[in-house]
Amino acid sequence: MSKFDGLLNDTLPRLDFEFDNEGEAVGLPDPPNQGEGCELVGPQTQRDTKIHMTHVWFTECDEPHPWVAEHVHDYDEVLVWTGSDPENPRDLGAELVMTIDGEERVITRSGSIYIPAGTRHCPLNITRVTRPFTFSALSIAPQYATLPREN
Repeated sequence: MSKFDGLLNDTLPRLDFEFDNEGEAVGLPDPPNQGEGCELVGPQTQRDTKIHMTHVWFTECDEPHPWVAEHVHDYDEVLVWTGSDPENPRDLGAELVMTIDGEERVITRSGSIYIPAGTRHCPLNITRVTRPFTFSALSIAPQYATLPREN
C-alpha cells in the first residue's frame, strides 16, 4: 500500500452525471462529432478531491453546432481547448464561439479561459472542426454544478 493509492486515474471513467446546461436539458442535440465525456479528476476516482475535471474529444465537422447554454457557477472554472497538431500546437484546428458575461469571443487557437465564480458564461458553440481537438473543464469544486437559471 502507498499513501498515494487512490490518486491516480488511469481508467478515464465515463461521466456519471448529466450536464444541466447542455444537450436535452436545454433543448440542444449533442454535437454529432462529440466523443465520450470522461472524468480526469473527480469523485469517481479520487474520492477526496477538491476539484473536478472533465475531458472530451471533438472530431472533424463542417456544420456549426450549439453545445452549451448560458449558465453560472458558485465556484471558479477553467475551460481548456487544445489542438492536435504537434507541429503547430497553438492552432486549434477548429472555431468555437464563446460568450463571457455577454461578450462574444471567436476562438481558433489552443488555450484556456479562467471564469471567476458568479460570472455568466456561454453559450459555447462549435462553428467548425477541421482537425480533432480536446476540450476540458476544470471546476474548482469537488463536483460540477450550476446555479439555477434566472427567468
